[in-house]
Amino acid sequence: MEKKLHTYKELLICNKKRKILYISRTYKGKEHDYSLLQKEFPPSEPWFANFELRLDLGFQGFTELYPCRQLHIPIKRKRTPKGVSNQLTEEQKQYNKQKSKERIYVEHSIGGMKRYQILVNQNRLKSQSVIHQTIGVCTALWNYYLDN
Repeated sequence: MEKKLHTYKELLICNKKRKILYISRTYKGKEHDYSLLQKEFPPSEPWFANFELRLDLGFQGFTELYPCRQLHIPIKRKRTPKGVSNQLTEEQKQYNKQKSKERIYVEHSIGGMKRYQILVNQNRLKSQSVIHQTIGVCTALWNYYLDN
């Protein structure tokens, strides 16, 4: 009988210099990024009121719950019935392309953490706290690498 490996997910906040400023606790299982954000940062507080944010499409509806100075989020293509074309305009595509160029720093930060192979290989640890500590150490090593 094959054992099912657990999946873990964290929420990550970084700056343009790729330095990781915040990493959430580790959540077991599959969960959407926006629901993780709501657990970590309850909407009752003005967490992001003084910040300019760049988010991906997983955070649709962010401005309804969280005030922020400025929000950059790509334009989502509308769902249409099969066979009906509903593509983005060239202007919208260019806007999305520019926003992805700005958000790439987060992907570089994640890749920087994964340079420590313990995060890339299959994880058979059962203790969620040990997994979270491992991720914390890899985050600290990445930030140390950036500072030197």
